[in-house]
Amino acid sequence: MTQGIYLSAMTPAAGKSLIALGLTDTLFKNSDRVGFLRPVHLGETPEQDPMLALMAQTFELPPERCRGAVTLDRCRELLASGDHDALDSAAVDVYAQMAEHCDVIVVDGTDLLAHNAATAEFDLNARLANNMGCSVLAVIGGQQAEHPEDLLNAVEVTRTELRDSKCDIFAIMVNRCPAEWVQEVAQKAKRGLHNLPVYVLPEVPEVISPTVEELVESAGLRSDLTDVTLDRDIKGVKIAAMNVEHFLELLVDGDLVITPGDRSDVLMATLAAALTPDQATPAGVLLTGGFVPEGLVRSFVAGAPFPVLSTEEDTYTAARRVGSTRGRIVKGGARKAAAALGAWANQVDGEELASRLRLERPERRTPLRFLHELVEQARRDRKTVVLPEGDDARILRAAEMIHRRGFCDLVILGEPDEVARLCDAEGIDLDFEADGLERIDFRHDAERRERYAEAYVEYRKHKGVDKDTALERMLDGSYFGTMMVQLGDVDGMVSGAAHTTANTIRPALEFVKTKEGVGVVSSVFFMLLEDRVLVYGDCAVNPNPNAEQLADIAKASAQTARAFGVDPRVAMLSYSTGSSGSGEDVERVTEATRLVQAEEPGFPVEGPIQYDAAVDASIAQKKLPGSEVAGHATVFVFPDLNTGNNTYKAVQQSAGAVAVGPVLQGLRKPVNDLSRGTTVEDIVNTVAITAIQAQNG
Repeated sequence: MTQGIYLSAMTPAAGKSLIALGLTDTLFKNSDRVGFLRPVHLGETPEQDPMLALMAQTFELPPERCRGAVTLDRCRELLASGDHDALDSAAVDVYAQMAEHCDVIVVDGTDLLAHNAATAEFDLNARLANNMGCSVLAVIGGQQAEHPEDLLNAVEVTRTELRDSKCDIFAIMVNRCPAEWVQEVAQKAKRGLHNLPVYVLPEVPEVISPTVEELVESAGLRSDLTDVTLDRDIKGVKIAAMNVEHFLELLVDGDLVITPGDRSDVLMATLAAALTPDQATPAGVLLTGGFVPEGLVRSFVAGAPFPVLSTEEDTYTAARRVGSTRGRIVKGGARKAAAALGAWANQVDGEELASRLRLERPERRTPLRFLHELVEQARRDRKTVVLPEGDDARILRAAEMIHRRGFCDLVILGEPDEVARLCDAEGIDLDFEADGLERIDFRHDAERRERYAEAYVEYRKHKGVDKDTALERMLDGSYFGTMMVQLGDVDGMVSGAAHTTANTIRPALEFVKTKEGVGVVSSVFFMLLEDRVLVYGDCAVNPNPNAEQLADIAKASAQTARAFGVDPRVAMLSYSTGSSGSGEDVERVTEATRLVQAEEPGFPVEGPIQYDAAVDASIAQKKLPGSEVAGHATVFVFPDLNTGNNTYKAVQQSAGAVAVGPVLQGLRKPVNDLSRGTTVEDIVNTVAITAIQAQNG
C-alpha cells in the first residue's frame, strides 16, 4: 500500500522547500518508487511550478510520479466559493493516480498563501492530509522567535492542533532556527506519545541569501554591462551614500553595492578594491536612477570580476526591493540544493526517519541512486581529501559543492591570490576560515615543503635523490599532495583536471607504492546502467598486462566492487569462451583465471569468456552451461587497455551509461585521477569515491 507524508507549514516562510528536498532525498535512498505531489501548484501547468521542476530534475522523477493537482488561482476560486469538496476531490484523485506508480508520496502542502488566513490554510492542509490518508510532517519556522521557549511552545501547540484535527503525526520539525538555539531546542522539545525526536534545523545563510541571478529575475534588472556569472550569493547590502574613502572601509566580501548610476567614483573604487589582493570583492553593483557608465568608465566596467546591474528606480526604491528579495532553493540551482541537503544530513537522522515507514529496500541501482549512495557512504566516516589543482575553477566549484553537502573535509593547494581571483570571477563561495576547508599556499609553505622534501629523500635515496631535487619536486602540486597522503596529513588525493594521468600517478608509484601482495596499480570504471552497476577494469592504466597482472587486476577490481556495494562475479574477457578458441591471447587470460582460482578458491570468476556470454543468460546457457558467472557477471576484466578503453566508451555512448572513473586501485593509500575534460559533478563523485577508499583502508 502506498504511504503518504504530507508537509504542512505551521508558520509563514517556514522553509518547507528545504524539508521537502531533504525528506525526498531520504526516501529516495530507501525506495525505488518515490512520488512528489503539490495539491496547489504555481503556473498554468504543473511543469511551470519551480518546486515540481526541481524535484523532477533532482530525483529524475517521471511525470506520473511528480504532479500538481490544481492551480493557485483555481484553489483561491474554490476556497472563496466555499467549494471545498471540489478542491479535495481534485487533489485526492491525483494522489490516487500517483499511488499506482509510487510506494511513498511526499505531498507538499500549501505555503500559507495569505498571512491573515493561517487558520483556514491549516484546516485545508489537515483536511487534505486526512482525505489522502497521509501522515503529517509539520514544519515550524523559527526565524521570528524571540526565545527558545517560543519554539518549544510552538512544538506543543502544533502537536495539539494536529491531534485535534485527527491527523496522524509523522514528525515535527523546527526549521530556520537561530544557530545558537538549535541544540537547546532539540534537547528540550518533548518527544510526544511515541517518544520520537523533534528535529531542529538551523537557518542556512547559503539558502536564504538571494543570488544576484534571483535578484535580476525578481526585479527585472539590466545585467548586460558585464559578462560574468550571476550565480553568486548576496551576503549583505551596502548603499554608497558617503565619500569613497569611508565607503570602502565598510565594504566586505559578498556585499551588493547600491549606488546612483552617475557615481563613477564609487563604481571605479569598488572595481579597484575587487582587483586588489586582500580587499573586498562585492557580489555585484546595482546602479540606480537609469544612469549607466559611458566611454572609458564603461570599458573598465566590462572587465569587472563581479556583475554590474542597473535599474530605472531610485536608490531608496531599489534598496527596498533588494531587501525584500529572499533566496529560494527552487531558484538557486545546484548550489542552494547542496547547502540544503547538507543542513538536512547534519541535523536529521535519515535512517531513523525512514524506519517510521514500511519501505522495502530498493532493488534497482539506477545511476542517480548509486551517486547518492556515494555521498552518503562518504559521510558516514568523514575523511579529508587534498585537491592540488586550486588554479582550476572546476576544482574550486566542486569544492564549494562538497563543502555545502558536508560529506568530506578538503585541503586545496593553491596560491591565495589566484584562488581568490578565480572565486571572485566565478562567484564561488569558499570560506577557508570554516571547519573542514583549508587552503595551503604549498609553494611558499617552507615548513611543510622542508618536511616533505626530507621524507622524499628518505623514500628515494636508493635512486640517488638529494635534498635540492626533493625541494624542487615539492613545488609540484601532485608531489606535494601525494606526500600529504603518504604522511597521513590527509586521507586521499584527487588530481588530473589540468594534468596528465602520468603526472597524477607517478608520485604515488614512487613512494606510496602498491598494497602488499599487489603487483600492479590498475583502474576501474563504474558503468552505471539504467538498473544496475557494472565494473570495468582496466580501462585506463596498463596497456598490455601479462597473466599475473591480469590476475591482480581481477582481484583488485572485485575488492573495489565489493567496497561500493556491487557483488563481484568476475568475467575474464577474451575473444574466446571456454575452450572454443586458442592462441597466445586466450592462453594469457586462461592462465590469469587459473591464478585467481588458485589463490581464491571458490571465488566467482570465469574465463576466458566473451562479453555476450558474460552478460546474457540465454547465450551463457549455450556457451557455458552451469557457470555461476556466465550471464550474471558484474565485474569485467579486459585483456588489454585498447579493448577496455574502447569498450567502456562504446557502452557509454551507445547504451547511455554513466561512466564514473577511472578509480585507481592497488595503491596503499587512495590517489585518484581525473580526465582533463572532467566536470564539476565528476570531481564531486571522485572525491566521494576517494573518501570511501580511505574508509576501507
